[in-house]
Amino acid sequence: MTVQAIAKGVTISPKKLKWVVDLVRGKPVGEALTILRYYPTPGAKEVAKVVKAAAANAENNLLLDPEALRI
Repeated sequence: MTVQAIAKGVTISPKKLKWVVDLVRGKPVGEALTILRYYPTPGAKEVAKVVKAAAANAENNLLLDPEALRI
């Protein structure tokens, strides 16, 4: 089952965001948010917002445990 969240209005190029997303792909949500918190790029903040939104969607809409989710 897939859960998704989409960020609109982000002014950072997709090429720059791809590096950040590749860092957290396949990791649990908590670990991904920790990595993004300390990663020194503006894109990390945007990706963290989307990860938090997707975790909230999974928890509220599908009643999934956010700690068991992977990126």
